[in-house]
Amino acid sequence: MEQLTALDAGFLEAEDSDRHASLAIGAIAVLDGPMPRRDTLAAGLTERVQAVPRLRQLLHTQPLDLGAPQWVEDQNFDAAHHIRYAALPRPGDDAALSRWAADVMERRLDRDRPLWECWIVDGLENNQWAILLKVHHCMADGIAASRMLSRLCDDGGTLRQPVGQTVKSTGSFIPADWIGKAWRISSGLPVAAVQAILGAADIITGLVRPAAATSLTGPVTSMRRYATGEVSLDDVDTVCREFGVTVNDVALAAITDSFRNLLIRRGEKPRHDALRTLVPVSVRSADSRDRTGNRVSVMLPFLPVDKADPVHQLRTVHSRLTRAKGSGQREAGNFLVSAANAIPFPLTAWTMRALTRLPQRGVVTVATNVPGPRARLRVLGCEIVRLLPIPPLAMQLRTGIAIMSYADRLVFGVIGDYDASPDVDELASGIERAIARLVEISVGHWRSTPVGTLQLVQGG
Repeated sequence: MEQLTALDAGFLEAEDSDRHASLAIGAIAVLDGPMPRRDTLAAGLTERVQAVPRLRQLLHTQPLDLGAPQWVEDQNFDAAHHIRYAALPRPGDDAALSRWAADVMERRLDRDRPLWECWIVDGLENNQWAILLKVHHCMADGIAASRMLSRLCDDGGTLRQPVGQTVKSTGSFIPADWIGKAWRISSGLPVAAVQAILGAADIITGLVRPAAATSLTGPVTSMRRYATGEVSLDDVDTVCREFGVTVNDVALAAITDSFRNLLIRRGEKPRHDALRTLVPVSVRSADSRDRTGNRVSVMLPFLPVDKADPVHQLRTVHSRLTRAKGSGQREAGNFLVSAANAIPFPLTAWTMRALTRLPQRGVVTVATNVPGPRARLRVLGCEIVRLLPIPPLAMQLRTGIAIMSYADRLVFGVIGDYDASPDVDELASGIERAIARLVEISVGHWRSTPVGTLQLVQGG
């Protein structure tokens, strides 16, 4: 049996702390039709699910939290409990697909069964259909969930067999075990631990210090809205080359501009401290890319919604992320998670339970970037033409954004509370407009550059 890490278990506690939260993550694969027969789909998906051990396992909790929850084999596993079907009124457009996806994602997964669902939906326009894979966040982060989805695809068999976390189950609260573990971790700390400690201070300050009061944070209901935006990766690369920034910088700058306009539409002032954003950072090593579970750290930058100029926004985002990376926040998050794994689980669980029940006012939104496959995938011979990510909502965050690349597109999946964030579609379209404007500025700047200067830059 394998046990959950402290971080994995933390997602369960965060969900339990708010009856309106559902901490499942998802992705919608839109495929060219016609959709295969149901019996063909069921047989094909069932066979592929069998190759992913975590999808056949139940979550087993310990009495009184004396040990971490464990993954155990479901002796009565039946894929039919998890593969479900739906149909949209034809022709189902993007708005109809988004409404349906929001309804599916807002409902919690049944903890008496393996924590995933695979929905097949028919009736999309242009003779298309879709698969929505939904897994609990305690089971996988974005990269692990993406790998699970790839295992359902026609070429998924060429990937290495996913395995679970390598943390061995202790099953009980044994002081000698955890003292020894804590000693091994502390004695092996490199000099970089000092930087990690400073980074930890930054993270704790970011979580404790309230952001400016806006309509972006507060209690949420159990209902959700979902919308997507898509841009060309070639366009994003154009901006990256022009300004010497990363794809993530461009994505976050576009999110900044869209949130700024959203606040203005709501009649609120976009202050410099209005949008502290949780930016997950993968710490997954190359040899663990096929493992399930969460292997992430965090950065907590303020996105510059107070700045109106798009280039100023982009350069500020780039400098703040560079500063956050150098401050030790990434290392601190990884260190804190490792340290938490060395603490007796009862203390970890009780502390996490108390913290997740406190009002959270420091972080305003989450923006997570998951690199997706650059080659197009197929399921039972049908090509996946679009891949749409869906983040969760919890901890009084009223909006969340997942960013995923697929083939030649960069996709933004925006989820929001149904009542508090009725304008998620405007937030998604605002991201598209912001990137289009950055592309226009980049192309215009290139055209206005003297030829000699351009040749000098290329030659250098």
